[in-house]
Amino acid sequence: MPQSHIMPGFRPALGFTLFYLALIVLIPLSAMLLKTLQLSLDQFWEILTSRRVLTSFRVSFGAALIAAGIAAVLGSVIAWCLVRYPFPGKKIFDALIDLPFALPTAVAGIVLATIYEPKGWIGKWVMDAIGVQIAYKPLGIVFALIFIGLPFVVRTIEPVLQEFDSAMEEAAASLGANRWQAFTNIILPNILPAAITGFALAFARGVGEYGSVIFIAGNMPYVSEVVPLLIITKLEQYDYAGATAIGLIMLLLSFVLLLMINGLQWWMRRRNGQL
Repeated sequence: MPQSHIMPGFRPALGFTLFYLALIVLIPLSAMLLKTLQLSLDQFWEILTSRRVLTSFRVSFGAALIAAGIAAVLGSVIAWCLVRYPFPGKKIFDALIDLPFALPTAVAGIVLATIYEPKGWIGKWVMDAIGVQIAYKPLGIVFALIFIGLPFVVRTIEPVLQEFDSAMEEAAASLGANRWQAFTNIILPNILPAAITGFALAFARGVGEYGSVIFIAGNMPYVSEVVPLLIITKLEQYDYAGATAIGLIMLLLSFVLLLMINGLQWWMRRRNGQL
């Protein structure tokens, strides 16, 4: 009698997984889609092409992309320092990286708005030095999303650097490679897929971020209003179909962008022989 290669408990585990996906993911998304289908095509198009909606999408996705890119660079440097260099207070600094995970988003928003407002500690100095206002502008949204997204990048790259064999760098140096050549040809190809993963996580979090953004954004229509706030505004006006229409498009755009990023990551891993 042939032995089954299926692990014990496979069917209950699969059933629980499908139940979870249906209850938590598929049913809410289906309800949003059905609510959106109550609109005619002309009504749907009118909502999505209104100036206020287009501006909010540009603010949300633009700020999330910029913040995720900056977080990817800064997070790579921080992860490198934490893995490669000993310094006083390293454990405390390492613990502080996870602070945005534990800190309620509303509290983070209030703190950031207090610091970066025109009369705040940093906001006043920046205003006096270069005449740039951070809080209550789209720039404030970028700062808030960098704060939220940075831990995703650091914690994604850190394990890769810990497993990286430094003997490869020593071999490159012995063959005459300088530091820049060793970094671009050996280190960067190994950490780039992890950096792209961290970028994708920071971007996904930034697009849907609400609590830490509304306090520092100013929430001015056509200037600094993000899509989640616009959805809340529609719901407060009992425009449920309009809110679900905006949410559906936001979901589709986020899915397409994340699919492209994951495809790029897969291509890079395959090119580097990691698949």
